[in-house]
Amino acid sequence: MGPAKMTSPAEASRSIRSGMNVFVQGAAATPTPLLEAIAARTDLENVTFYHMHTDGPAPHVAPGVQGRFRAVSLFTGGPLREAVAAGRADFVPVFLSDIPGLFTSGSIKLDAALLTLSPPDRHGNCSLGTSVDCTRAAADTAPLLIAEITSRMPRTHGNTVVPLSRLAAYYLSDRPPHEHVSEPTTPVEDAIGERVANLVPDRACLQLGIGGIPNAVLARLKDKRDLGVHSEMLADGFVDLVACGAVTNRFKAIHPGRSVTSFVNGSRRLYDFIDDNPLVEFHSCDRTNDTALIRKNDRVVAINSALQIDLTGQVCADSLGHRIYSGIGGQMDFIRGAALSKGGLPIIALPSTAKGGAISRIVPELDAGAGVVTSRGHVHWVVTEHGAVNLHGKSLRERAALLISIAHPDFREELRQRVRALRHFVM
Repeated sequence: MGPAKMTSPAEASRSIRSGMNVFVQGAAATPTPLLEAIAARTDLENVTFYHMHTDGPAPHVAPGVQGRFRAVSLFTGGPLREAVAAGRADFVPVFLSDIPGLFTSGSIKLDAALLTLSPPDRHGNCSLGTSVDCTRAAADTAPLLIAEITSRMPRTHGNTVVPLSRLAAYYLSDRPPHEHVSEPTTPVEDAIGERVANLVPDRACLQLGIGGIPNAVLARLKDKRDLGVHSEMLADGFVDLVACGAVTNRFKAIHPGRSVTSFVNGSRRLYDFIDDNPLVEFHSCDRTNDTALIRKNDRVVAINSALQIDLTGQVCADSLGHRIYSGIGGQMDFIRGAALSKGGLPIIALPSTAKGGAISRIVPELDAGAGVVTSRGHVHWVVTEHGAVNLHGKSLRERAALLISIAHPDFREELRQRVRALRHFVM
């Protein structure tokens, strides 16, 4: 490694200047020491950070840094929710597949990118490790790359290479990637997982995310045969499906024989599994989430979540009323890709209630300010712990009846009364 470039987080942060647009790698690969070093500087003004969801502390959006720093979230995770709600950070609603193009087209002109990389191989090439997603485009377009190179970052295969020679500054560490340890699934999540798993055929090509419902689904797919994986992200349950032989990727049209993702977020077990594993390929999210590619695989099963769904089938997945909770992400990319796939199944899976059963997630109309992520024209299967229904091709009257049938029993009569009043349907 070139000693002229090797430095400390504090010294590496000196490359950032006032007025810069700075990309921050996210999820497990969030370069927390670099963020902390930059946030500690009081000589900077008008620095804008662009990123998807980050893990760990978020000092760049702490109270009191306004004027010096501004964060623009392309997908809002836990560390940014309060800041976005308080107006200290901004949110961009955008399909995950479109984010790389914001950088490569110059629509968002980046001056620098903060990365967390694996150590270089004998050819002098590092890898983007756990998060390629839109980081690939940022690393290719930002003229200034600053990196933490950590011995604990797995070396990943696919379109992940960053030559050491591209770095303006780096420092060495043994800091592990941020981990996301899953909580045990609840009885409601288990019931939903069972219903979703029953829909999944052998040779299905899977897309799903992180959380209780995806974990519950994955745990119930071990008796399936020749599953494929083409997803924007992978979590721990993926490792179990490979280990038991359920995932082979034999029948995929796109990247056959390989599980494909753009990032991973999970425990050390997952990170150890992907380390130098040529059977797991990482690609930019404008490839993993390209509907034209997704549809080329047969039997694509896309399993996505929702915060609310109204009785016409409009799906809110990014906000609680006006309060931004997450983002559009890849839901529409995969819901549409699965719908166009031969034998595909686009699935929205959600608990029927929230707040300990106090409110229904199936509602006559979405809350004021709620964002429609999946339109009623795109929605197909909706699954709760009370059932699974397919809304595709159904009238508004039929949709209302089907959704009420999988709502929590405590709310069904209220929903019937509201839809009678709203649409004059006889239910």
